[in-house]
Amino acid sequence: MGLFAASLATIFVLTTDAAPYQNGDVKLQSIGPLATGPDGVLFVSDPKAACIIAIKTAVKPSDNTSGNFKVEGLNAKVAAVLGASVDQVRIIDLAVDASSQTAYLSVIRGQGASANAAVVSVRPSGEIHVLSLKNVQHAVAELSNAPADQETGTGRRRRNQRMESITDIAFVKGKLIVAGLSNEEFSSTLRTIPFPFEGSQKGTGVRIFHGAHGRYETSSPVRTFVSYDIGGDPYILAAYTCTPLVKIPMVELKPGSNVVGETIAELGNRNRPLDMIVYKKNGKQYLLMANSSRGVMKITTEKLGNYKGITEKVSGGGTEGVPYETVSDWTEVHQLAELDSQHALVVRGVDGDNLNLEAVRLP
Repeated sequence: MGLFAASLATIFVLTTDAAPYQNGDVKLQSIGPLATGPDGVLFVSDPKAACIIAIKTAVKPSDNTSGNFKVEGLNAKVAAVLGASVDQVRIIDLAVDASSQTAYLSVIRGQGASANAAVVSVRPSGEIHVLSLKNVQHAVAELSNAPADQETGTGRRRRNQRMESITDIAFVKGKLIVAGLSNEEFSSTLRTIPFPFEGSQKGTGVRIFHGAHGRYETSSPVRTFVSYDIGGDPYILAAYTCTPLVKIPMVELKPGSNVVGETIAELGNRNRPLDMIVYKKNGKQYLLMANSSRGVMKITTEKLGNYKGITEKVSGGGTEGVPYETVSDWTEVHQLAELDSQHALVVRGVDGDNLNLEAVRLP
């Protein structure tokens, strides 16, 4: 997404009760964000096909010590199990099943039209396996009103919006939240899809004020998000490119309506948020956000409800609203997931070079 993209997201909600699983092969046209659910369920997104697949895995609870999780040369080892060279493998997302101490990576092998999608599992011992998609128990949710599968624009602005139909997903309080784009007038949309997957519903259009741009926007997706209760009410805390942090009350995610998110921070331009987690330490809760060019930010969450929404331009690449500190020793973090109460699991290293997967103590 370009640095000056507008702001819009699509969020789908699925519960796992009475899931209509079927046995069969899962065929992926592409692969995007991952999320884990209860009882070993892995949610795999396929943006090109505009769908989410819930896969029942066979992982079992583990008593392994999380702090020992470290796999050096991750990209080379993933390439080896896929039978590819390192330059032909790209890691897209990381998810963790905390009960089994299993990490999952969504991976693209190859480039262009010949690229293939795969899911790889990694254990603390360093064992790496390709997750079989043959004859597995799974359920599929197709996303309605996805953008057309076609490239538009030229040069740096050339893009296929279908590939942003799903930009982030998370399992929250019995529901799967999915962010992305739709083909509606407010293309950034939050949708709810009942589970079992019986059709789909219209989404909730999202409008936000982008501080760095000095205007309200409705057309680029949430890049990463977490859920967080403010004053006892559930919210989505969503981060956008270039870099507004926005709170959106979940109670207002009503199909067919629009919602105005409240921008509580402008965290600096020329930056793309990559991943977020919320954790507790010493009785306080914090938000961690990994970024493309501004390091890993640590934000205290205890006063999130006190900040007034930003409605004026924030000039010169400055910051405003909720303050943050940069975690100086967390460098080159590309992916971030909560592992346990004391550790995060990160993919870090020079992008395209030597990446590691390692447990890092929460700051």
